[in-house]
Amino acid sequence: MTTGTYASQTTVTSEKSRNEIEKTLVRYGATTFGYGWQGRRAMISFVMAGRQMRFLLPLPDPADPVFTRTPTNRPRTARQAEEAYQQAVRQKWRALALIVKAKLEAVESGIVTFEEEFAMHMILPDGRRVAEHVMPAIEQSYATGRVPEMLAITSG
Repeated sequence: MTTGTYASQTTVTSEKSRNEIEKTLVRYGATTFGYGWQGRRAMISFVMAGRQMRFLLPLPDPADPVFTRTPTNRPRTARQAEEAYQQAVRQKWRALALIVKAKLEAVESGIVTFEEEFAMHMILPDGRRVAEHVMPAIEQSYATGRVPEMLAITSG
């Protein structure tokens, strides 16, 4: 856990951050909202501008030494380790609330379009996010120096 991380000392609960995200989305026009978690990953989903969206939130591993040991490498008590872990989880939810607000405000201000700002989080008909389709092609492009057909820009 980096000391300069946004909201690293927040006392705002994860629940309050999720509620804030939901209220923000509704204020900007979302028609549906949901959230869930599985293992070390949480997610929010919503419908806005006729598109289904999903943001995945990686959660920290509670067994990570950053939680079980102090910065001077002394063991933490179970209670101290749990509090350090919960602090990191709260930080993640605060950061997600920040990015959702920032993206929506950028759209509202006309800096970007909704599609430009949210495209990677859109759910396609196969149930996967655009990012899950596009990121492997981007990695391949950088590895090979060639733009895959899927990413090639054609003039038309």
